[in-house]
Parts: sequence; structure tokens; C-alpha cells
Amino acid sequence: MNQIAPRRFSGLRIVLLVLLAVLAFLLLMPTRVQPVAWNPAPAPSLSQGPFAENQKLKAVQPVGARDIDGPEALLLEHEQLLSGLHDGRVIQSSLDGSALKVLVNTGGRPLGLARHPDGRLIIADAIKGLLALDSQGQLQTLSTEANGLKFGFTDDVAVDAAGRYAYFSDATSRWGYGHDGEAVIEHGADGRLLRYDFQSGTTEVLLDRLEFANGIALGPDEAYVLVNETGAYRISRYWLKGDKAGSHDLFIDNLPGLPDNLSFNGAGRFWVALYAPRNPLLDATAPYPFVRKMLVRAMTVLPKPVEKRGFVLGLDTQGRVIANLQDGSSGNYSPITTVREYGDALYLGSLTARHMARLSLKEALAP
Repeated sequence: MNQIAPRRFSGLRIVLLVLLAVLAFLLLMPTRVQPVAWNPAPAPSLSQGPFAENQKLKAVQPVGARDIDGPEALLLEHEQLLSGLHDGRVIQSSLDGSALKVLVNTGGRPLGLARHPDGRLIIADAIKGLLALDSQGQLQTLSTEANGLKFGFTDDVAVDAAGRYAYFSDATSRWGYGHDGEAVIEHGADGRLLRYDFQSGTTEVLLDRLEFANGIALGPDEAYVLVNETGAYRISRYWLKGDKAGSHDLFIDNLPGLPDNLSFNGAGRFWVALYAPRNPLLDATAPYPFVRKMLVRAMTVLPKPVEKRGFVLGLDTQGRVIANLQDGSSGNYSPITTVREYGDALYLGSLTARHMARLSLKEALAP
């Protein structure tokens, strides 16, 4: 008995030392993240209502090249899919995946693609800025800063029909690519909606103080441009024409997940890719910067609290939900970070998946 007691005491001391070490790590480890307090609205229900869980995305099929890393951006042109990959390549792939062509390697991370009327491919590269690729394969840097502030995380781009402007996003000026989690948790409102003028070569800030400015889409008649605010679960609208020109408002607020990329089909439908559903822990700790700083430290050694669920929403031009597509089953295609409608199908891309995917439009719009 006399020998057992010291052993128990020694074991207890080890446990206490470990707990103290963990506590010191959570409280004292240096971090650049400086969380800002905010109060998100209660997350919409995923058990009932317009965002009720379903498995409509379980029907997606692989399309295009296989075994590629992170086909984020998507364009479909002449039965060829264009996409940007994690290793910096912009590729062109046949729909059946039998042919693959590398158009360019930006040396960065191409996240957004748009075609200029003159044939150039406009690229939003998270690391390199706003780029243009001509028909000869020559890559040109168009813009890397606005108002003297360099882009931290160039994200998505849309070009108007006249080819005068490119509308694009700088998700965060403080954090670079790969630090989206820190930027969203910090909630520092350092994202921007930008406009590049192809005639003058200048870049204008249309909106600042955005919460991780992400997907970009021009609306009907190019009367406005939408920008996803991933860190605030909403889509903001900046008016380009009419009595409201130069003003902004909310297109839709309090989304059930983190909106990533955004697209318009040209005929009354927007499609929004949701990276993941909202996390109750992150919402609950939003008003408490000190606690969120501890979470940031914990995430340096623990997995990020992100649910693996495929999630896409369809919206009409009034911001009303007209399609709710999900798949939380094992082996689902996620995270879905890009969705575009072409012909009779939706085409899906992902920041981390190994292929692109497709879902018939009939299934997507079915009640």
C-alpha cells in the first residue's frame, strides 16, 4: 500500500502538468489572429424549412480530368472544361477526361476564371493577383494592389459583356492564401470588392470592410454585382446602374453555411457554393475574442471544425431560395467551392477534391 500511494501521486502530478501545459498553450502561444467580436444571427435550421437536409447531390457524377488537385475555378467552353489547380496550373479538359492540356502555370493559386470578349482568359490568382492569358500563352499581370494596398488573397472575377471592366475580390488584405480559417475567425473586415478598368489599367475599390470577400457575379443587365462575404454568411450587392448606382445593400443574409463562389446563369438564376455548414461552436464564440483566440491556437494541432458536406443553393434575382442541394453521406463530393450552370447541367468544382463533378439541371431543380 505504501508503494501504491506514491505511484498514484506521481501519476496525478503528470496529469496536472499535462493539463497546465495545454492550458498555457491555449492561453499564451503567440498568434497573429486578433479576433473582433460580433453577433451572428441564429443559424437557419437544417432539419426543416428551405435548407432542410437532403441527398440531392448524391447523384453527382465525375466529369473531366481525374486525379487533379483542387479544381476550384470552372469555365465550360466548346465542350471543354477549364479549371485552376492547387499547383498553379490552369488546365483544359475534355468532358470525358480523355484529353488534358495545360494552358499555363501561374506560379500561384488560380481561383477564379473569366473570359474577356477579346479572347483573353482573366485569372484571379490568390497569390499573384489579377492576371490575363492571351491566345499565344503569354501571361500578363494586370493588377496587384488598389489604393496603395496590395492584395492579400485575390479570389474570384467576372468580366462585363463590353470587356471594359473586370470585377474581382480581394478576400483579405491581412492574410494570404491558405489562411482562410484565420481570416474568417478573426472577422477583421479587411476584404474588398474591386473593379479593374481594361482601358486605363487602373483598379478601383467599390466596397471595403467586407468579411472575406469571395465569389463574384454580375446580375441581370449588369445592373449590379454580387459578392459573397464568407465570414458573415451573406451576399452583398453593389449597384452599377440606375437610381441606386454607387450604393450597396444585402442580397441575402444569414445563410446556413459559408458561401464560397457564385455564378449567374444569365436567365434568372444565381448559384452559390457553400464550403460547409455553419459551425455552432464558432457562432457561439463569435462575441468572445479571447475564446476564439484559444480556438485558433487549438486548430494549429487539431483538425478544423468543418463538416464534410456537399452544399449548393440556387437563388432567384430577388435573393429567394429556389434550390437546396446537399449531401452529407459518406464519400460525398465536398467541399463544393464552385458551381456553374451550362446547358442542362450544373458543373461543380472543389478547392481540395481530385476531380470535377456534374449534376443534371432537372435533378437540381426538382421539388
